[in-house]
Amino acid sequence: MSSAPAFAAGQGGVALPRHVAIIMDGNGRWAKRRHLPRVAGHRAGVEAVRKVSRAARALGIEALTLYAFSSENWRRPEEEVGDLMGLLRLFIRSDLAELVRENVRLRVIGDYRRFPHDVVALIDDAIARTSGNSGPILAIALNYGAQAELVEATRRIAARVAAGETDATVIDAAMIEAELETRALPPLDLLIRTSGEHRLSNFLLWQAAYAELLFVDTLWPDFDAEAFGVAIEDFGRRQRRFGGL
Repeated sequence: MSSAPAFAAGQGGVALPRHVAIIMDGNGRWAKRRHLPRVAGHRAGVEAVRKVSRAARALGIEALTLYAFSSENWRRPEEEVGDLMGLLRLFIRSDLAELVRENVRLRVIGDYRRFPHDVVALIDDAIARTSGNSGPILAIALNYGAQAELVEATRRIAARVAAGETDATVIDAAMIEAELETRALPPLDLLIRTSGEHRLSNFLLWQAAYAELLFVDTLWPDFDAEAFGVAIEDFGRRQRRFGGL
């Protein structure tokens, strides 16, 4: 099992989380309140991604994981799914140069290979072009579901047991964590959900075991660098005991 993480000191000595994850919720409601189509909310949400990812880099956050497309989002209308794919294409094409320039390492968690072939090619290229970077990690969850992640991890371990490569009695939390898609990321410290909802929606269920949770009413398109800074300050005021005193 991962040990309690060490935290960097931010401005004013406030403890910084190493790894922050965000459930970016509220694009549709943001658009509805403005009598705009849902795609307008998603476009505004992409701009919020830019603002928050830049703010995270400025603060020195090691890893930022964004829940962009869940494995359940396929249930949405075909037109909306198509709009989301189009915005993903646009984001990669318009922002990849900045990620390369800013020494960001792009990671993707989830089965993104179910996406259209051209989107998969864009993602593969973006990952490859940032693979040599040594700076902060921007992880995007695409066609991701935590339950499916745990099922696949369990199957891989079970296959090794069946093949006689390991013994079931030695399976522990560290072995499971090594099979998760976040294995190359620091332990999750802070999970934020926007838009006033208070659930995890099948996102990083294992990783969130000892993470601090923060639910804010702000709709994702309105969540900016200032709002992110407030969230980090809130984290810095919390007492984390990891089951101890």
